[in-house]
Amino acid sequence: LGRMKPVIVVHGGAGRIFKEREEGCRAGVVRAALRGYSVLKQGGSAVDAVEEAVRSMEDDPHFNAGCGSVLNEKGEVEMDAIIMDGKNLDSGAVSAVKCIANPVKLARLIMEKTKHMLLTDHGAHLFAQAMGIPEIPGEKLITERSRERWRKNLEPDSNPEEFQKDLGTVGAVAIDSEGNVACATSTGGLSNKLIGRVGDTACIGSGGYADNHSGAASTTGHGESIMKVVLARLILYHMEQGMSPEVAADTALDYMKTRVGGLGGIIVVNKAGEWAARFSTKQMSWATVKDDNLHYGIYAGEKHIKSVDEALASEREGF
Repeated sequence: LGRMKPVIVVHGGAGRIFKEREEGCRAGVVRAALRGYSVLKQGGSAVDAVEEAVRSMEDDPHFNAGCGSVLNEKGEVEMDAIIMDGKNLDSGAVSAVKCIANPVKLARLIMEKTKHMLLTDHGAHLFAQAMGIPEIPGEKLITERSRERWRKNLEPDSNPEEFQKDLGTVGAVAIDSEGNVACATSTGGLSNKLIGRVGDTACIGSGGYADNHSGAASTTGHGESIMKVVLARLILYHMEQGMSPEVAADTALDYMKTRVGGLGGIIVVNKAGEWAARFSTKQMSWATVKDDNLHYGIYAGEKHIKSVDEALASEREGF
């Protein structure tokens, strides 16, 4: 059965990426992909790799996940995350969690230490305490930029919908040398959302899905639209019908756009290790490592390629 060549693909959210943030977003997805890949190279599992990649982006204030998450109507950070193992379809998710640095880590613990798949708000908080996950003050997760945007959206003539185009869910998919796939997705949600709002990220089949029989996908974009078409599962369905990852992703995004007017982005890897990063928004930051080559981009049609060694060297010098 020859060993699989490991592959990781990450995204830092689909939407509009402002010029002054481009470099940071590129550097952030590249760093996450390299970290996830190094886990795979050392024989780590796909689940380990996607958790590590997403954790790296949760800790990066350029993205709307973990530190840097957008604020709800009350000015607080409430985060959603999911992780899924394609080997046995096990999954763990959290919704509306506050005061922890890495929701994806909590999602993984739910997957592995409970019989449940999704814990929310207060219950998730109690479980995090029981697992010894350190609580951090909510303010620690709030960046000046998130607060600034929250204020703008409160103004009577503001149109929060306009701002939603700048979404920043983060996600990762991977296949390891054993041929197991996994996905993970994490987000702060929509700016100025109602308290307790849960988007697609925490919902299995919408924010992510992984099944060794077909592949793994992680999505980003307008959550309510993604949930209506169960986007992540839809892509895998198309691949099961024989489509390549790229065609499957485009077909699913196209359906979401025509059927419910929703825009978004997708990263996907199939069971053969073929991958795609596609989006219907203006931009989506993404990066992939396969065969010791790093590919990354933000704009449609943009694709840079570097060897992993070269990328790691410039990583050490700081981008």
